[in-house]
Amino acid sequence: MRDDQPAVAAYDLVKRFGDTVAVDGVSFSQPRGSVLGLLGPNGAGKTTTVRMLATLTTPTSGTGTVAGHDIVTGGEGVRRSMGLTGQAATVDELLTGRENIWLIGSLYGLDRQTVARKSDELLERFSLSDAGNRVVKTYSGGMRRRLDLAVSLIAAPPVLFLDEPTTGLDPRSRVELWEVLRDLVREGTTLLLTTQYLEEADQLADNIVVIDKGRIIAEGTPLQLKEQAGAASVVLTVSHAEDLPEAERLLRECSPEVHVDVGARQLTGQADGLADMTRVAARFDESRIVLDDIGLQRPSLDDVFLHLTGHRAEVEDPETEEEAS
Repeated sequence: MRDDQPAVAAYDLVKRFGDTVAVDGVSFSQPRGSVLGLLGPNGAGKTTTVRMLATLTTPTSGTGTVAGHDIVTGGEGVRRSMGLTGQAATVDELLTGRENIWLIGSLYGLDRQTVARKSDELLERFSLSDAGNRVVKTYSGGMRRRLDLAVSLIAAPPVLFLDEPTTGLDPRSRVELWEVLRDLVREGTTLLLTTQYLEEADQLADNIVVIDKGRIIAEGTPLQLKEQAGAASVVLTVSHAEDLPEAERLLRECSPEVHVDVGARQLTGQADGLADMTRVAARFDESRIVLDDIGLQRPSLDDVFLHLTGHRAEVEDPETEEEAS
């Protein structure tokens, strides 16, 4: 792959299942050593897009490249250059963690010495050394997910597809997996990540493509997408509820629109940035009103979802069966 080639690219990808258009003209390009987040609600077309790029299903039209190999005409090169972790862990529960890694390494044609070395390295990297000789059916969900990712890295692929990698994990396991993924990117691996967890995309992705009903409806960095959803806000929490009316009056001197949450003793006003928050803070510092907290709040990726699609992101359900086909 040439240095100027994208690690992963899609060119007008289309996938139809009968009369249903699951993916409708998706195009994007991602450089090496970075993370692309495919973000969208259930049935948006995320998994189908990944399956086409991973050569698991053939595009109805359009094409793409992975590490410089065309997904339609160069499938073997694509498969040699990528790893894939699906929505559900695919490790064998009756084998040990080490045996799972050995099995996949053997299928890749790696020699025994290389497989032994890489098995030790991967088990240590994913904090599974102590459990490496235990059968996988005794593993927790987080351990199985880490092993699934370890198995996908046995051949050290330059591109890794992660389809909903932290679904079903507890918050601690999710954060631990994020750290592993950041390490991979620092070492030069390119990640294509599908997720419905907005915090996950915010934490990991350098660039985000938002897909809805098979089409790209927005693309940009997390910050660029948040800016599309509206301006920042300055949020104040007063110490005493009886100060809310006076606090509202003062905030209206700095902001034309003010929202008051009486129960939370909180006021929210418009702000273009840090300078506006500093101005508000100085105004309240001159008053007798005591504040518990003051801060600048930018729109979240959930706000982006609402702005772009008209509904909040859904995180509780897996992709539909048709979407995963």
